[in-house]
Amino acid sequence: MIGAATHVRVARPSRDLAAAERFYVDGLGLEVLWRSAAERAGEHDLLMVGPAGGGWHFELTRDPADPVEPTPTADDLFVVYLGRPVDESLVERLTAHGGTRVQAHNPYWDEHGVTCADPDGYRLVLCSRTWSLGT
Repeated sequence: MIGAATHVRVARPSRDLAAAERFYVDGLGLEVLWRSAAERAGEHDLLMVGPAGGGWHFELTRDPADPVEPTPTADDLFVVYLGRPVDESLVERLTAHGGTRVQAHNPYWDEHGVTCADPDGYRLVLCSRTWSLGT
């Protein structure tokens, strides 16, 4: 059964795992939970990042033999609810580590936070609100 303690993995392709690591680890502050390089045909290079002990993580993948081009849209979001105003130094760290500050497709996110595109173009929203159902 799926419940509150169920672990979640979000997997995305990446053009450059080192660039993704700089953004999510050095910029956002997540940890490298796992890393592996393809050793045989059909395998993928993997980078898993997330909070230590958390119930979720990102798996960023790259197939060296047949890379998949990331195809993010303006509404592919990874939202982090901070519960406080967004610290501008965090935004500066994200942009210094390969991110680009962008205007959100949905103005709600600009009203309540800051949106940055990662090196592959996927969007990270730093939301000043706390999460609750219906907000």
